[in-house]
Amino acid sequence: MNKGDKCLQIPPRILKETNAAYAQMPVEGNEYFKGRSLAETDVICLSHLRWDFVYQRPQHLLSRCAHERRVFFFEEPIYVKDQMVQFDISVRDDNLYVIVPLLPKGISEAEAEHSQQAIINELIAQKQINDYLLWYYTPMALSFTRHLKPLATVYDCMDELSAFRGAPRAMIEREAELLKRADVVFTGGLSLYEAKRDQHHNIHPFPSSIDASHFAQARFIEGEPRDQADIPHPRLGFFGVIDERMDIGLLDQIARERPDWHIVMIGPVVKIDPADLPHHPNIHYLGSKEYKDLPAYLAGWDVALMPFALNEATRFISPTKTPEYLAAGKPVVSTSIRDVVRLYGEMGLVRIADQPDAFIAAVEAALREDAENADWLIRVDELLARTSWDWTWTRMAQLIDAAVGARRAIAPTRSRQVAATGKAGEAEADVHIAAD
Repeated sequence: MNKGDKCLQIPPRILKETNAAYAQMPVEGNEYFKGRSLAETDVICLSHLRWDFVYQRPQHLLSRCAHERRVFFFEEPIYVKDQMVQFDISVRDDNLYVIVPLLPKGISEAEAEHSQQAIINELIAQKQINDYLLWYYTPMALSFTRHLKPLATVYDCMDELSAFRGAPRAMIEREAELLKRADVVFTGGLSLYEAKRDQHHNIHPFPSSIDASHFAQARFIEGEPRDQADIPHPRLGFFGVIDERMDIGLLDQIARERPDWHIVMIGPVVKIDPADLPHHPNIHYLGSKEYKDLPAYLAGWDVALMPFALNEATRFISPTKTPEYLAAGKPVVSTSIRDVVRLYGEMGLVRIADQPDAFIAAVEAALREDAENADWLIRVDELLARTSWDWTWTRMAQLIDAAVGARRAIAPTRSRQVAATGKAGEAEADVHIAAD
């Protein structure tokens, strides 16, 4: 919570009364709903990623969603010693609210779930969230949202989270439950779609898209960011999360065998010890950068890299950075991530190699050929012109609207607001809300 923010304590009795009131609200099928559009509904998003962490798929989609309606982006808790149960709200743009639960360190899993349920109930009451969609990025959020009754449930499955390091044991079971509850499912790539298409009747693949004009700025930028300006050429660059998906051995060997090449690594180090990363004079870890600044860094690279390990965590990924690198007009060399091979490698737009010697040879070829290959750049632009985050969001919104319509048709008497009843509606944690 920011210094100076005021807190409003919500006693357990008020929470109970609020929950009881929800159950008495009007039901779907009455005059209230006739002629109302999807744009008049709010979205509550349950995410395992933090809004201010790395600007990626959730930010691209939900920032566009917020042009039309209010979006409440509910993050995973932060645990603080001697912390009372409360939540912090901050605003991004006019219609996008980021909610961070703040919980006491050391509480049990059951207490954490109970507290988050109380928080989300209070959020709905405080912000007068009437008609809403639930949008899940993490199935684990079902533990404190099962009692909610949205107009429709969306599952945007951007990764196979159960394959990530440190994934909760219950992830697979929770995802199976979410797939039963969801009205529409999106996947972050073709491979992930193929793995899950038999698990849901209304599932659609939406591979990584592109804000082409943003990254195309890199073709014309002449100035250098201060922390990159003195790094010699040739420069090989990477931006993104540096975690267990990175092929550390490959990175190490490239740096050793080509000490004249300089590798720029941009992004946070997560779930791995920074000491385990290769450290050589020609590898430069510059830390996290804002999304708006990425084209300036890209402009100074000679080749863009995707040195991903081939493991369970990368089996279904569809890296957003692939089209972003290409929009910047940079040659790209990647390991054989399936969706990268199928969408870009087979078209000759990205060079693919796995073994260190082959990867180094691919970088050498890219340095010689791709940067001055006019035909390659024309084909890149033709491909990127076929997609955009704007198009992706428009199509998703159409599918969501159809799902809401279908659900209304088959369940005209379902409550249009949260009906927190039974045990799920009796969250008694004291909740504090940080003033906007």
